Amino acid sequence: MTDSLSKLPLFATDIEIAIAVVGKARASEWKRSVLPVIEARGFPKFDPLHGGRPVPLIRHYYDAYLGLAQPIHTAGPDGEERLGEWKKSRRNRTKTKWGDP
Repeated sequence: MTDSLSKLPLFATDIEIAIAVVGKARASEWKRSVLPVIEARGFPKFDPLHGGRPVPLIRHYYDAYLGLAQPIHTAGPDGEERLGEWKKSRRNRTKTKWGDP
């Protein structure tokens, strides 16, 4: 499945981004009311040299916004449990040259 951001050029205009994010019907409203709010929260700035905003950074912004940028932790297989091993007797410990183990 390809997302709409992947169809944009490297630097896209605000209206191109708006259409990709919320669709054509809501693009003007998103550009007018949402864009100023998210720009204040770190949304990538307009690059006048390239005439648009950097799409890879926009993708990164939304990945973080949606919680997709965080690593996904999966449970791995457990090893053999040795519950008493961490608590060895003090008598069995070897002393270091400083006196404490």
